[in-house]
Amino acid sequence: MTATEEPESDRLPAASARPAGSTDAGGPVVELEGLEVRFGRLRALKGVSCRLTGRAIGLLGPNGAGKTTLLHTLLGFYRPAAGTARIFGHDVQSDSKAVRSLVGYMPERDAFIAGMSGVRFVRLMAELAGLPSEAALERAHEALFYVGLGEARYRPMESYSLGMKQLAKLAQSIVHGPRLLLLDEPTAGLDPPARERMLRLIREVRDSGTVHIIISSHLLRDVEECCEEVLVLKEGEIAGYSNLAEERRTHRSFLEVETRGGEEGFHEAIRALGCELAVAPGRRLKMVLPAGVGVSDLYRLAQHHQVQLRRVSFKRDSLEDIFLKAMEGPLPAAPPGPSRPEPEEGTRGGL
Repeated sequence: MTATEEPESDRLPAASARPAGSTDAGGPVVELEGLEVRFGRLRALKGVSCRLTGRAIGLLGPNGAGKTTLLHTLLGFYRPAAGTARIFGHDVQSDSKAVRSLVGYMPERDAFIAGMSGVRFVRLMAELAGLPSEAALERAHEALFYVGLGEARYRPMESYSLGMKQLAKLAQSIVHGPRLLLLDEPTAGLDPPARERMLRLIREVRDSGTVHIIISSHLLRDVEECCEEVLVLKEGEIAGYSNLAEERRTHRSFLEVETRGGEEGFHEAIRALGCELAVAPGRRLKMVLPAGVGVSDLYRLAQHHQVQLRRVSFKRDSLEDIFLKAMEGPLPAAPPGPSRPEPEEGTRGGL
């Protein structure tokens, strides 16, 4: 059995260990208000304002859009030239110690120490996150077994394959039981089986219910498979936003159906159910189902009218459509979706 084929632990390491001072219950994960980051005369982030609340948040954009700069600013590596950034209500500059206890980070580039075994490296990262030495060692073993590197944990990390190094970086990011994971290109360079393995682990962490995730990636499919909220950056500004989870719920009533058979009576029966119906070329029907009407009702009517339903599909913009729209044309005047709404009269708070 190889190091990447061994059975994994089914328990997320330190999942029940809640860092002191955490305030993530029911509030936004990340809040940005007029955030600006400069490198000399270069404005890497230009007054970014948004409020993100999802369990898994995708960060998209072309090279140079500001994705990694935003992650590094959230980690406290860069000091904002203007504006503020908060994680679970903690300011990343004035409350940096609390932020570090809440956040785990998987960098895009390798940052290993020569000669170290996997377990020594992950233990060191746990100690740097504030865990006592004995607890750090115990959780290092747990984290490496969880990602599937249990049998390789005593090997020097320079002997690891690319896929194993990516898994080791994931292990060190979760070892201290963070409440927010920042993953920078987690599947970069991986072959298809290793990529699927990484995405499965990310979804497991997301579905544990104890960890929020921000994934920065240029691979749209990875983000669409893992995320429920997507922020698109372009030239240091917000170019687009989509709540994928809400879209999936909203658009389940919008159907496109391809038929064959005596459609005329079928069309009238559909309208009698209260459906909005449009007939398109190629025997295609586009319809909006009212509340209480489901696909099973369409199949029942089709059987009664001897109509074949050749294809039934829910229609919504794909993430590729959303991304391409964001890349085209001028930037929006105000960030769509995640920006803080104006409170209604007599109310307080945001989303």
